[in-house]
Amino acid sequence: MNSDDKALFLDAMEDVKPLKQATQWLKPAAPRPRHQLDTLQLDNFLTTGFLEIVPLAEPLTFKREGLQNGVLEKLRQGKYDQQASLNLLRQPVEQCRQQLFAFIHSASEQGLRNLLIVHGKGRDDNSHANIVRSYLARWLTEFEQVQAFCSALPHHGGNGACYVALKKSAAAKLDTWERHAKRSR
Repeated sequence: MNSDDKALFLDAMEDVKPLKQATQWLKPAAPRPRHQLDTLQLDNFLTTGFLEIVPLAEPLTFKREGLQNGVLEKLRQGKYDQQASLNLLRQPVEQCRQQLFAFIHSASEQGLRNLLIVHGKGRDDNSHANIVRSYLARWLTEFEQVQAFCSALPHHGGNGACYVALKKSAAAKLDTWERHAKRSR
C-alpha cells in the first residue's frame, strides 16, 4: 500500500469506532480479479434533476464533433445491425438511469458498437415515456463512449426507440488497422 492509499484509508476510517462485542463474524469474500469489475459498483455519473423536455415531434439525434455525417446517416437508416438492446418501457426513471449505465458499460467492455434502446413514446410531452426519452437524450451525451444516437426506424420502435453508436474499442481499432495494413502490402 503506497502512502497516498494509506492516507486516503486513514481519512476514510477517521470516525470509525471498534465494535464492543461481535457475536457473528462474516467470512471475507474471495477477491475478484480487476477485469471482472461489477459495473453496478462503478460510480454512476448520469445526472438527474432539472430536465429540459424534448418535444414529442422532435426526433432524437446527436453526433459527436469529428464523426462523419455518413455514419449518422447510416445509423438513421438502420443500416448497422443492432448487437444488443435495452428495454426501458414503464420503468421508474432511477431504474432506467441505473440500467442504462450498466448497459453502456457492459456493451463497451464487450466491444459492441451498435445498440437499440427502447424507451417508449407517450401521447403528450409530459408523459412518463417522454420524460424517460428526454433523460435518455441527456444521459447518452454524458457517455464518452457514445459517438451518435438517433430515433429508430418504425420497425424497431420509431420515436419510442433509438439507435446508439459506440466508439470502437482499442482492440477493434488495432484489428481494423491490421486488416487494412495487410491489404496495402
